[in-house]
Amino acid sequence: MIKKSIGAILLLTCMFASGIMAQQVLSLEQCRKLAIENNKALKIASEQERIAYYEKKDALTKFFPDISFMGGYMRNQKNLHLISSSAIPQGITLPFDIPGIGNTIPISDDVRDAVWKMGEVDIKNIWAGGFTLTQPVFTGGKIIAYNDLRSYAQDLAKTMKESRMTEVLVEVDNAYWQVVSVANKKRLAESFVKLMQKIDSDISAMEQEGLATKADRLSVNVKLNEAEMTLTKAENGLSLSKMLLSQICGLEISDQIILNDENIENIQSEDNTADILNIDEALSNRTEIKSLELATKIYGKQEKIALSEFMPNVALTANYLWTNPNMFDGFEKKFGGMWNVGVIVKVPLNFVSSSSKLNVAKAQTRIKKFELEEAKEKIKLQINQSSYKLTEAQKKYTSAQKNVDKADENLRYANAGFEEGVIAASDVMAAHTAWLSAHSELIDAQIDIILCRIYLNKALGRKI
Repeated sequence: MIKKSIGAILLLTCMFASGIMAQQVLSLEQCRKLAIENNKALKIASEQERIAYYEKKDALTKFFPDISFMGGYMRNQKNLHLISSSAIPQGITLPFDIPGIGNTIPISDDVRDAVWKMGEVDIKNIWAGGFTLTQPVFTGGKIIAYNDLRSYAQDLAKTMKESRMTEVLVEVDNAYWQVVSVANKKRLAESFVKLMQKIDSDISAMEQEGLATKADRLSVNVKLNEAEMTLTKAENGLSLSKMLLSQICGLEISDQIILNDENIENIQSEDNTADILNIDEALSNRTEIKSLELATKIYGKQEKIALSEFMPNVALTANYLWTNPNMFDGFEKKFGGMWNVGVIVKVPLNFVSSSSKLNVAKAQTRIKKFELEEAKEKIKLQINQSSYKLTEAQKKYTSAQKNVDKADENLRYANAGFEEGVIAASDVMAAHTAWLSAHSELIDAQIDIILCRIYLNKALGRKI
């Protein structure tokens, strides 16, 4: 019996310990860190930044000589013959007659073949190779413009990553404070259920004593059911909001998480109403503006590249070539080589096509300038909207705080009056409902201030 008891205690202890280990307690900073580490879009942005870095390194190599090696082998079916077989005479004509033969001496086939083979060039196996070096001297500014373009593209990739980082932080903060909000509402719903249960117990006792009617008890039961349903909705909402936060942080949605701020009773929010809305600061800090400015510069460099199509290209070239067989000292079946240097000049003549490319590049640059001006106008509007919303949220909070004070006082009077029998149950329930609504609105107002502050900082390009 004792062994069974000890085993049961150990089992319960292990279950309790595993339950504690399964729960993760997370702060806002920890949630941000997890989201940054696990966000797929941020990982893509990091890879794009890496691509831009290597493309910049590749662009830098265009200033230096291009060195290449080329080699080849060819097997030919036939050799070359410098002497045609038809050019070899059948015999030799003499200027005098030879008795018994005449003036023509015939040439044998063996001799004719020997003469024909004397002019044979063996090209059945040909080997060739060489090194080539090309150094650009003048390309119409194309290489310089291309390097500048890649530098801007690298900065743009970095800026895009920062922009995505800001979006992730805003997303995490929004989900985090929504969990805190729902957790506080769940606690309110639990308190409301306890209050309604007490009233239900009191009204049942009063009914037995004849101080309350069955209708009073039934109306209280209805309110108690509504309170329990509200609590169920709050519990479900809390589970779903935690699942969303877990997904954003890269955790399994089945993981049990607890937030550091989940159980705080008074959600503190900074009061920065005295902040001066510096539009110039926002325009210099916003990643969207930086991105469009860099994009405008990139298209400006594309204009330079398109303009270089009108310019001549000059390059120095040096080669070392060798072949087998070679003919540098007669015909030899061995490797022989030589070097050469030269200048290459390329003058473009297709001005119609080049003009079209230049006009396209100019149009794209103008488009980015228009987009930049439009973005600045929208950011100014966004800052003002965010500022108004923050001011509105702060006024809402002040009003909600006053309503809570009134609802708390009203509830105290209602409870005291109900216990004294001078206030009806319906009035007490109305006071409890008003108390729940006031506290719920206060939670919404507190969370709203935090979120409005986040959105205003984002609009101003400040660190979130």
